[in-house]
Amino acid sequence: MRQPHILVVGSLNMDVVIEADRAPRQGETVMGKHVHFIPGGKGANQAVAAARLGARTTMIGAVGTDHFGANLVGSLTRNGVDTHGVKAVSGVSTGIASILLAHGDNQIVVVPGANAHCLPTDILQHAELFAGADVVLLQLEIPLETVCIAAETAKRFGKTVILNPAPAQRLPTALLQNVDYITPNRSELVLLAGLDPEAFELEKAMEWVRGMGPRHVIATLGSEGSAYLQREGKITIVPAYKVPVVDTTGAGDAFNAGLAYALAAGSEIVDAVTFASKVSALAVTKFGAQTGMPTYGEVAAYDWSSLGLSDRPDGDMQGPILSRER
Repeated sequence: MRQPHILVVGSLNMDVVIEADRAPRQGETVMGKHVHFIPGGKGANQAVAAARLGARTTMIGAVGTDHFGANLVGSLTRNGVDTHGVKAVSGVSTGIASILLAHGDNQIVVVPGANAHCLPTDILQHAELFAGADVVLLQLEIPLETVCIAAETAKRFGKTVILNPAPAQRLPTALLQNVDYITPNRSELVLLAGLDPEAFELEKAMEWVRGMGPRHVIATLGSEGSAYLQREGKITIVPAYKVPVVDTTGAGDAFNAGLAYALAAGSEIVDAVTFASKVSALAVTKFGAQTGMPTYGEVAAYDWSSLGLSDRPDGDMQGPILSRER
């Protein structure tokens, strides 16, 4: 089987991670225990995760000409990501994310910086990268018009488009109609569907979002696992794998990269979602979004049976994912 090729269009941020015993209340100051400067950004995290799984991975994005920018590009390169689509913008600071980590959970504030300069012209300039990809993976930490042009360009070349709609926002129908797989979490799903969060119904929300254009809706539900909507309207739940949690920062990015890898490798949706759940589960057992991303070998070698869950809702894992060694 040939190596999957994934193109990621998205953000690069330096994560400024502060560890504390708890989050402060409004107006309160608490003492932190440690501070770390860790390469991040949803786009870069997903690119590193895909590359560590073994995909040929290329990225389009933007950084500043500062020290953080050089570090972020270096992290991508060390992890095997092709960065010739990442530009350095003079006079602009690299994006940062301020992350408070307490008891394994996180609160995040993102300052876009150079990510705001990842423009539609960058997409058009690198059209050849879309032509060579199997899957194009998108998020929403760069300008929305750039995301729209990226999805449109991908479909012009007949490529599969995955949209991770984070941070949450309302999206134009023109974008959603160019999306094959959309992967909202619960809050993103509520916002996309325009529903009352107090009267949330998973099936209704997923059906509503699919009616806006995406061909497949896959919802990530935290400790409840994930769900995907079948063509006939039936929802299938893939349970979460219960593992010791160290840092949840890159969990969603790991899931999306795992999904992209599995789909690019030719897996059916049930196998792809199950594989993505495993990648996400292993990612939270290590500290740091990018450094915590597992390799394909780690996913394949882990004793998932010890967690008391089958590999898939309807039996043993089949197909290209986890049925071969890498």
